[in-house]
Amino acid sequence: MNVQLTKMKNQLLLSAALIASVISATAATPPPAAPTNSTTEAMKALFGDSVVVKAKTFEIKRSEVDELMAGMKTRAAAEGQMVPPEFEVAIVNQLVTIQLLLQKASDVDRAAGKEASDAQFAKVLKNFPTPEAFARQLKAANTTEAELRAKATQEDTAMAALKRELKINITDDAAKDYYTANPAKFEEPEKIHLRNILLLTVDPSTRPPTPLPTNSVAGKRKQAEDLIKRANAGEDFAKLATQYSEEPGAKNTGGEVPELYRGNPNMSPEFEAAAFALATDKISDVVTVPYGFYIIKSLGKTAARKVPFAECAAEIKEALVGAKLKEAAPDYILKLRSEYDVQIVDERVKALEEKAKAASAMQMSAPPTGK
Repeated sequence: MNVQLTKMKNQLLLSAALIASVISATAATPPPAAPTNSTTEAMKALFGDSVVVKAKTFEIKRSEVDELMAGMKTRAAAEGQMVPPEFEVAIVNQLVTIQLLLQKASDVDRAAGKEASDAQFAKVLKNFPTPEAFARQLKAANTTEAELRAKATQEDTAMAALKRELKINITDDAAKDYYTANPAKFEEPEKIHLRNILLLTVDPSTRPPTPLPTNSVAGKRKQAEDLIKRANAGEDFAKLATQYSEEPGAKNTGGEVPELYRGNPNMSPEFEAAAFALATDKISDVVTVPYGFYIIKSLGKTAARKVPFAECAAEIKEALVGAKLKEAAPDYILKLRSEYDVQIVDERVKALEEKAKAASAMQMSAPPTGK
């Protein structure tokens, strides 16, 4: 249910992406270097925090844009993808949209925004066995709960204002009708909670990562086999992961990963097969993936199930609202941009925007290619 329903949500705001980047599991893809804000901070110290967008009642600074771009690039790299430079325009436009909607926000919208972000965090925390595990993951992502909550609350407030301004409301009956008509979307696959240790057989500092020499790979294999023996002899798996795992964040999490669902596209087939074959508290043999060797310890599995309507009604409503917003919001946001005299003053962003417009115009004017 989570995967298919989420795809239909309108990604108007950024908080979902920000939170996903914090809680996303790294068990299936080659890990990038740990994110850092040092470059952004150094540029601010040298040149100040320049203005990217000016409007009647707000400004958007370069540091805000750079922070989000860095996070998106890190997340994309973890999935073996790249973020094109033009994506910076999309981030700027998202930030503009949020600020415009905050200008329209009422006290009721702000209360709704806080309530929505609190509910969102309550759901996020369910992915972690303890609040301490969540805190460790936040530390690994170079952020704090307060920072993430502030962003989420601001964006949920903007969303509340948008729904009110556009008079969008989804009834319980409409949500139930969608649930009944789409049974396959509410089948939740089997999930597993685990710890793992990763020993890399590639150099992560290169792009793409280059394989290590054969003798180094053999040494990593021997190290993995030795760690399995030590874990099976009773040594604390979390301490072994903290000391030896080469996965970013492992030193803060003891190799613990939030629940992974069967069929997760971020899991390699080799990792998934080995993980779901394990009984609770059992440790795998060496699992070979294209970029290294994994050792997996199962902390328990959750059986597949059909999600009850009462449990997913709010999420269905959110998705249906998103579909309506996707239709109605663009014209409304254009009207607000004119009302608040929004101007992009950063030359690089202006150039990227013009390039994106030209590419879109060319695509629109291209003749159809279908038979």
